[in-house]
Amino acid sequence: MKKLFSIALVLVMLLSCASALAEVTLTYAEVNPIEGTVVGDVALAFKSKLEELSGGEVVVDIQASGVMGDEKTVLANILGGDTSVDVVRISAFALNQYGAQKSVFLTLPYVFTSEEHYWNFVESDLAKSFLAEAKEVGLPLTGLAYGEEGFRHFFLKNEAHTIEDLKGLKIRVSDDPIMTGMVSGLGAAATTVSFGELYSALQTGVVDAAEQPITNYLSNSFQEVAPYLLKDGHTLGTIELIVTDAALAKLTEEQQAMVQEAADYAMQVCKESVTTKQEEAAQTLIEKGATIIEVEDKTPWQEATKDVLTANIAGMEDIYEQILALQ
Repeated sequence: MKKLFSIALVLVMLLSCASALAEVTLTYAEVNPIEGTVVGDVALAFKSKLEELSGGEVVVDIQASGVMGDEKTVLANILGGDTSVDVVRISAFALNQYGAQKSVFLTLPYVFTSEEHYWNFVESDLAKSFLAEAKEVGLPLTGLAYGEEGFRHFFLKNEAHTIEDLKGLKIRVSDDPIMTGMVSGLGAAATTVSFGELYSALQTGVVDAAEQPITNYLSNSFQEVAPYLLKDGHTLGTIELIVTDAALAKLTEEQQAMVQEAADYAMQVCKESVTTKQEEAAQTLIEKGATIIEVEDKTPWQEATKDVLTANIAGMEDIYEQILALQ
């Protein structure tokens, strides 16, 4: 009996070790905080769904608030062969500089007329072709799904109402030629500052203004140093979930399918939460003393930035027409 008990104990231990070895942890990078943000909801939804589908065999370790570096750094590290991040939420246009040319449409000013228009795109075959482009151009990653954070707006240290009020201001941009061209078209000086340094840059006057979706404006407490939000909605805060080839190599084909299913689920959560989150953020901002200024007529803004649009859709006008047709 003792011998049988010992054998049984050994078997239990072996099975336990095998189970532990079978568990795979995927590190998920997010530059923004989890609490109160649309992208936070996306991260949590992806984690819960993937862990549910895999029965806990695939665990998602969310590293938020830029712990793994800003978006540009994380993406550059992945493309340089670093394997410390497996899944990352990026701005949907970020892959453009690495050869995914179609993604340029996701950052050009005033391409999408409404969030409904954008979701029509997300659920179309055209969006699938956009997601596939990263793999087609040889990048070591796979585009999983698109979502959004709401339209992006300018926020400023001093009150502004019109394009004329922006002229000469130093406006923070990421290292992105599209955003730089747009800001220049508005008569302001585009100034590159990393996202992690933006709060202090506003506080010290290195820049006079910046732009983000309203939820990120609040979650990063930017209203403390730039209390005026000018709601011009120049671009939609489009986002994308990507997974690295190295991460997929750690998974079975069945688990890889679960990753895709979890990403699709997370973006449905995104679609449902984005309106509510924006409304809640606006109310909280007002309570905290921020001033929200609506831009009623966007026509002058479209005119001021049309050169950026025209230059960047050259040779791809047919795709632009397909996007417009999805309104």
